[in-house]
Amino acid sequence: MPFAVYVLGLAVFAQGTSEFMLSGLLSGIAGDLNVSLGAAGLLTSAFAVGMVAGAPLTALAGRTWPRRRALLFFLGVFVAAHVVGALTSSYGVLLATRVAGALANAGFWAVALVTALALAGPDRRARATAVVVGGVTVACVVGVPAGAALGELWGWRSAFWAVALVSVPAAVALVVALPGGRPDDAPGVSARSELRALARPRLLLTLLVMALVQGATFCTFSYLEPLVTRVTGFGAGWVPVVLALFGVGSFAGVTLAGRLADTRPDAVIGFGMTALAVGWAALALTAAHPVAALALVLLQGALAFGTGTTLITRVFHLAPDAPTMAGSFATAAFNVGAAAGPWLGGLALGAGLGFRAPVWVSALLMCLALAGAGVLSVSWRTRAARRPGRAGAAE
Repeated sequence: MPFAVYVLGLAVFAQGTSEFMLSGLLSGIAGDLNVSLGAAGLLTSAFAVGMVAGAPLTALAGRTWPRRRALLFFLGVFVAAHVVGALTSSYGVLLATRVAGALANAGFWAVALVTALALAGPDRRARATAVVVGGVTVACVVGVPAGAALGELWGWRSAFWAVALVSVPAAVALVVALPGGRPDDAPGVSARSELRALARPRLLLTLLVMALVQGATFCTFSYLEPLVTRVTGFGAGWVPVVLALFGVGSFAGVTLAGRLADTRPDAVIGFGMTALAVGWAALALTAAHPVAALALVLLQGALAFGTGTTLITRVFHLAPDAPTMAGSFATAAFNVGAAAGPWLGGLALGAGLGFRAPVWVSALLMCLALAGAGVLSVSWRTRAARRPGRAGAAE
């Protein structure tokens, strides 16, 4: 795997820390800014909304820019948004910085995925995707728990400053490792042609399934702190440990999926989705038992990110003639789930259904994802039976 692909993973680590660290800072932000826990949770949704809106737009911009320049620009905007967020005392301004940082992160993701796949080659797409997404899982293992620990010691603002500082060496590494121009010499494809390719029903349904899987993941992940402190019975000092455990599972899941998904994507997706549905229900039922809760947090992290990574690779497989926009649509779908999950979890909490409620919502979302996957399977088999000579073609 080219070294530059790992550098992209390093940069994603800094940005992934920001995207997910609020799960360990919600109570501190809510208390400092005098807002509800649900309103604080919406900061995670705001970041995801910015990612959804920004991914297609910034991918279009990335079509004409040299990729190193685009990546450095987006990373610079991301750092500036976190500096402002660390300084503000206004919930509205903090919300705006989350959206701005997300727009920059979306641009980075859209360009980074295409760059990684171009550098790795067609036979190592899943592994390249796993390295980039692996930056997010390392953020869960190291960055997010460190942010929670900083928030506990010096307040939530210190976590924002830390993200800005960690992004600086990532920018330096990008300058050194990436070529200045585009990493491939393939002829350009028009934006209109790419968008037409992305309108295929099978691809759109795959994106919907991806959004549901990620919605289930972030619905619970965003409210892990109140779950483990108010249901499981852990003290606040255990929150970084639980978040790190989720991250360890995520890293293991991404690593394993990266090695299996190039050859057995259907098995990875089918097993992962089924196990996720069962696992979220089990966590809801056993959240009051510390050993069971810790084991399930680890397992669900592995299943969620392993399955999500394989679904991203599937999007590129289904849209080979949309090399730029496929990554942006996968990013958008990923973050539709990341926005909807915390919002739905907040609604369940606000309705007085208890701190287990977001986990039950996650189980329900996975049931919907399995139903969508079932429709995909039936449509694929029907199409293969009608036109067996084209069974392997992308739709």
